[in-house]
Amino acid sequence: MKMDIQQESLKLHEKLKGKLEVRSKLPLKTRKDLSLAYTPGVAEPCRYIAKNKDDVYKYTFKSNTVAVISDGSSVLGLGNIGAEASLPVMEGKSVLFKEFANIDAFPICLSAQDVKKTIETIKNIAPVFGGISLEDIKAPECFEIEESLQDLGIPVMHDDQHGTAVVVLAALINSLKVTKKSNPKIVINGAGAAGIAVAKLLLSYGLKNIILCDSEGIIYGGRDNLNKYKKEIAEKTNKNNLKGFLSDALKNSDVFIGVSKANLVSKEMVESMNKSPIIMAMANPDPEILPNVAKSAGASIIATGRSDYPNQVNNVLAFPGIFRGALDIRAKRITEKMKIAAAEALANSINPTSEAILPYALDKSVVPRVAEAVKKAYLKD
Repeated sequence: MKMDIQQESLKLHEKLKGKLEVRSKLPLKTRKDLSLAYTPGVAEPCRYIAKNKDDVYKYTFKSNTVAVISDGSSVLGLGNIGAEASLPVMEGKSVLFKEFANIDAFPICLSAQDVKKTIETIKNIAPVFGGISLEDIKAPECFEIEESLQDLGIPVMHDDQHGTAVVVLAALINSLKVTKKSNPKIVINGAGAAGIAVAKLLLSYGLKNIILCDSEGIIYGGRDNLNKYKKEIAEKTNKNNLKGFLSDALKNSDVFIGVSKANLVSKEMVESMNKSPIIMAMANPDPEILPNVAKSAGASIIATGRSDYPNQVNNVLAFPGIFRGALDIRAKRITEKMKIAAAEALANSINPTSEAILPYALDKSVVPRVAEAVKKAYLKD
């Protein structure tokens, strides 16, 4: 099936020559049409914007436009494939923005994988856009890029971090309801962009018993080979300073959150967890443990990143609504409270069961709920 859908997708992309096009809102059929849309009429909104830059929101498409920006350094599970090869994904993300939130999104793929150049480029193109969605930029560079753009005056969000974190938090809120677990011990495997962002959001939500693991094992304070961002998260997690590997971390734990690689979790590792564990194995395209194996080991709730299993953890449940709300309220940034509000709204969008802890990824009723929650949170902040 996997090869079939990939080959079908390849043929579709070839036929369509990409998934996007630009259409005019105005007819250009008469001399007057041309005078209104372009010269001489267009000079008037230009004059108004020159006097007051905020009028750009009134007279142009800025208020409903997002740039989807990548340097191609960490695309899906394909790795560092470069700007050109990342374009189909950025096109796809732009299609999702339009389809689910009616946001006009433009894919921009940068050839230079240089933090300073990326920051400078985004600052220079920001006047055109109402928001910036950073995509598929590898860690730790993605952290520095996003942090450096928070005073841009428009919301800037790295979706691999925060879109993932919001959907994971929503899934966990509902999983804890279904299993009636409280104060769970949570193990996150993968300490890149998604893993660290998930940990931070769970901490902000009040879930404190968290252990992170990377390819070298459990992250703890004072461990060698930790970058700046892993050192920071080490100070806030693993309060018992546990050392060892993923198998050690999982013993007597309640929740596994995988944002790493395929087949890293065995049946025996799940069996070592507390009764009725929650497994979110989100590595794509193949999860850290297959759902049937996790279920046979006693898992009560199993989620993946795939659409062919129940409980798909998909960022499309978060980012369209987050940006819709942020654009509507002209937010200057995406705050932690906005992300938590988005997660709670998403969780409340469904009556959870073990087979349905999240709404279906194509459920379009989610976006307005998330957007409204995001707007309220920003105004309260």
